[in-house]
Amino acid sequence: MSPIKNLVSHFDRYLSLDDDESQALTSRLSERKIRRKQYILQEGDICKYFTYVVEGCFKMYGVDKSGTEHNLLFAAEDDWISDLDSLHKERPSKLFIEAIEPSTILQISKGDLWYLYTNHPKFNRIFRVIIEDKYIELQNRLLQTFSTTAYERYESFLEQYPNLSNRLPNTQIASYLGITPEFLSKIRNERSGK
Repeated sequence: MSPIKNLVSHFDRYLSLDDDESQALTSRLSERKIRRKQYILQEGDICKYFTYVVEGCFKMYGVDKSGTEHNLLFAAEDDWISDLDSLHKERPSKLFIEAIEPSTILQISKGDLWYLYTNHPKFNRIFRVIIEDKYIELQNRLLQTFSTTAYERYESFLEQYPNLSNRLPNTQIASYLGITPEFLSKIRNERSGK
C-alpha cells in the first residue's frame, strides 16, 4: 500500500474521507525518507510539521542539564509525532525527535493543517481525537511515573507498544521507564523466568 493510501486508511478508522477530502489531504502532504539517527526536530528549532509514521520508529526526548536523555514517547508505524507546544505556539522546542530506524514519514505543515480544518471540517474532528488520544497517553504515563513500580511501568510499555520491545535497545526503553538498562534486564529476565 502506498504511504498516502496508508494514511487515508488510517483516517477512515475515525471518519471516512470522500474523494474531495482525500485529494485535499494528498495535495498538502510531503513524503520523506529518514535515515536512522536523523532528526526531524532538534531542541531550539520551531516544530513546523505534524508527522505521520508510515514505516520505521521515532523517539521524542528531552535532555537534562547533565546531558542525560529522557524519552517521552515513541512513534512507530501508523502513529503521529510532533512537539505540539512548539508547533502551535511557534516557539523553540525543548525536545528532539529522532529516527531510531530508517523511516518513511508523511508531514503536513501547520498552515496546511489549518486549511484542512477550515475547508474540510472533518479533519478538525479527526485531528482533535488524535491529539486527545496522545494527551491521554502522556497523562497516563505521567501518572505511572509516581504511582507504579518499574515492573508495572514495563508491563504498561509492553501493552502500549507491543511491537517495539524487540525493536528498541534496552537503553531506549529504560530511558522511557526512568530506570537503568541493568534494572530493565533484571525485569526482563524475571519475566521470562515466569
